[in-house]
Amino acid sequence: MNQARLHGGYHYPRSVATAIMSDDNKERFTQEHKPFIHFEFEKYYAIDKFGSFTDAAQFERFCEFIGIRCEQVDGHPLFNYERLEALYLTTEYTFDPILIGEFYKEQVNAEPRIEIKLFHQIKTVGKAEGEWQVVLEDLANGEMGTVAAGAAINATYCGSNAVNRQFGLGDINLMHEISEIAFVTSPQLKDIGLTVMDGQFGSLMPYGKSGLLSLSSVAYTHHKVSYENLPHYDCQQINTACKPEFIANCNFCPARPRSNYHKMKGQIGLYFSDKVELNYLTSFFTIKSKLKSNFIDDGRPTEISALHRNPDFFCIFAGKINSIYEIEKVV
Repeated sequence: MNQARLHGGYHYPRSVATAIMSDDNKERFTQEHKPFIHFEFEKYYAIDKFGSFTDAAQFERFCEFIGIRCEQVDGHPLFNYERLEALYLTTEYTFDPILIGEFYKEQVNAEPRIEIKLFHQIKTVGKAEGEWQVVLEDLANGEMGTVAAGAAINATYCGSNAVNRQFGLGDINLMHEISEIAFVTSPQLKDIGLTVMDGQFGSLMPYGKSGLLSLSSVAYTHHKVSYENLPHYDCQQINTACKPEFIANCNFCPARPRSNYHKMKGQIGLYFSDKVELNYLTSFFTIKSKLKSNFIDDGRPTEISALHRNPDFFCIFAGKINSIYEIEKVV
């Protein structure tokens, strides 16, 4: 779950490696997806006066080190400077996930060498003559079918370990959070985004070209956390169709957590003047996964593991859309 942010590095002052990777891939992603990117808004980063892991001087040095725009703004009528140590005008865009999704669906459908199998589940996996033999069940009618392949790529994000295990391969060390993004509108902020650094703060920014603003909070976006390699939650005892090895869609789950949008709205409102109004529309819920090794520095590196050869098996774990090009390094 993210805000459709096309990361330029700002978000990771405690993980320079993630920041540099984000910035390196941003230009290529932007060039190849221009019709789906929202460029025309002002994006601000701010340092909270209280409890930030990164102060203004550190943030400025960080931005200078990786070479990204960071212009201090000493006065702005829409912001509340009583809560801000510093406010910076930056360069950061958002992509439209719906438009990008439709674009790639068209690309895939137009490629005759690709066969798409939706609503299928892996039942068994075997090996024969240098190929994977994967038995799939069609969840619509229960029919079974077999797919043979000389290589398999696991890019299932929160389902990574479940699929690895079906192929008889090892886990990657993950943690999982049931997360919420709230969607709001604001007549004053329709062309403005704000991310408050660095700690238990929040972010508000345009959601692609939808006309909506996405609202998240480090403190309130994440409802439940599982530190196991497969996502285990108490709500799975209520919705038994959702299993650690076969996660259901949280958006349609009757056992999903109650929304925290009131808390998120109240938190982000501290940084704006009384002129600003925020009108809640709806929320999306999903499971957000990350490597346990980045629990402290909050980094989001892309991990690509070759877990088997002849037949080949790659596990790709990435949480940022502009890290898609990292796969070219090994495949």
